[in-house]
Amino acid sequence: MKKLRILVADDSALMRKVLKKMIESEPDMEVVDVARDGEDAVEKARELLPDVITMDINMPKMDGLTALQIIVEEKIAPVVVVSSLTQEGSVTAFEALELGAFDYVPKPGGTVSLNMDSIKQRLIETIRSAHKTFTKKGSVDRLTAKIEKTDYSDIKKSTSTIIVEKATITTFYAVAIGISTGGPKTIYDVLPLLPSNLNAAVFLVQHMPPNFTRQYAERLNRYCKIQVVEASDGMIVRPGIVYVGKGGFHLKLRKSNDEIKIRLSKIPKHMFMPSVDVMMESVFNVFGKNTVGVLMTGMGDDGARAMAKIKQGGGYTIAESEETAIVFGMPAEAIKKGGASVVLPSHKIAFEIIKIVGTNSGR
Repeated sequence: MKKLRILVADDSALMRKVLKKMIESEPDMEVVDVARDGEDAVEKARELLPDVITMDINMPKMDGLTALQIIVEEKIAPVVVVSSLTQEGSVTAFEALELGAFDYVPKPGGTVSLNMDSIKQRLIETIRSAHKTFTKKGSVDRLTAKIEKTDYSDIKKSTSTIIVEKATITTFYAVAIGISTGGPKTIYDVLPLLPSNLNAAVFLVQHMPPNFTRQYAERLNRYCKIQVVEASDGMIVRPGIVYVGKGGFHLKLRKSNDEIKIRLSKIPKHMFMPSVDVMMESVFNVFGKNTVGVLMTGMGDDGARAMAKIKQGGGYTIAESEETAIVFGMPAEAIKKGGASVVLPSHKIAFEIIKIVGTNSGR
């Protein structure tokens, strides 16, 4: 059996040892070498041509971001960032994703040897997925594509046409978007194309730990016409706003008199918090047929069940196609369950959303 060859880059000798032991506990994986800084990582990546590289960010000589940029530009191997859970760490993690890292796995706090086991499953799954995606035809270009390459040329034309078609709508819709691995890059194919006067409230769940989601919302808001905020408990839901699910909590809705409000909850227990299924089902329970479900790139099947429920209940659902999905897991499961009204590449999803929900010409 041919093993996946992994290069581990981290300035901590203990972390290198722990990661090596964790990875090599899998029968189909081996650590071909370790690197103690970015410069060492680039040299060994060029020499060894590993299948996947795990990369710390804060390292001496050459930092992880610089090393990442070189490795991505030379298309040597996919890079999985293993970064700190601190607020500062979340900023650099997003920078890494925008530079072309496949995904990040957050380091837990506390004693390394005791807490690293908590990330083992995610790390191993991410390494496998990174290798599979990188070797798939066309995936390298998707991983290294820059945000600026998104085509905005016909958004004004499309939006103005839809305003006429939807001008009589008096109630607003809900758009529930679920996304995971590859999401921090792919979401830029959708949200920046949504107008500020969209006739819908947008609820976005990206599988992400606490400390990351506020930075995620702030970074998205800088690129978007539509307002993007991190959801907080009790927040009144209004159209023309994207509510990003807060890490560590489920994003739910509740009716309060004539208003709809955000409810953050730790129930039910779920491997993902926030969970796409939990968010979508709550949104559908409030908005019913006025719900548009969107499931995009990601490992696993979170969101597939809720997509089927929305479609069966008279709502509209969009699954990202294999053509653009960095990881065709979650959307594929939705399609298998009959939960997709339409299957579209990421760059066409925003236009489909606008076509369904319309805009408010008075806003």
